[in-house]
Amino acid sequence: MKVKQIKVWDLFIRSFHWILVIAFAIAFVTEDDLMMLHSNAGYLILIMLGLRFIYGFIGSRHARFSDFIYSPKTALSYVKDVFLFRPKRYLGHNPAGALMIIIMLLSLVATGVSGMMALAIEERAGPMVGFMSYFPYWIASASEDLHEVFANLSLFLITVHIAGVIIESIVHGENLVVSMINGHKQREVRD
Repeated sequence: MKVKQIKVWDLFIRSFHWILVIAFAIAFVTEDDLMMLHSNAGYLILIMLGLRFIYGFIGSRHARFSDFIYSPKTALSYVKDVFLFRPKRYLGHNPAGALMIIIMLLSLVATGVSGMMALAIEERAGPMVGFMSYFPYWIASASEDLHEVFANLSLFLITVHIAGVIIESIVHGENLVVSMINGHKQREVRD
């Protein structure tokens, strides 16, 4: 068997990934200290998530949701196979990675929306201010608590995602971080 490098992750997916990484890091680190920077990083995350949602239907093959939506049962079976050192190799997202991506995207949406709700009610600022500025303060407090819960959940999910990338890279002998930079993965081809 020979190994051939093929393009899997297009420029949009790679850019989306690294912009999301940077924006989340900025938002998480700035938290309450630099609210304008924190908010702008959050807005960027939500914009990127919106674009990714659209791209999930119209994008390249491995970017489309139809290419990597698996059942939770399939994802759990894949995780079991990883621990037994016999996972099937996927050119795009594997079932566990795909499930993690969906959960991370939803957690990031919840983080951003709850943050905008708290900002609108507490500070009378942001895109939701016209809709939410007259809501009672307890909703702002609840929104802020939810924002913190989802931000911490997102950080936990990101940590699990990184661990999964490391494990997957070791198990299959392929550096997935480099793949997310250059867009290429290895595919075995018969002579």
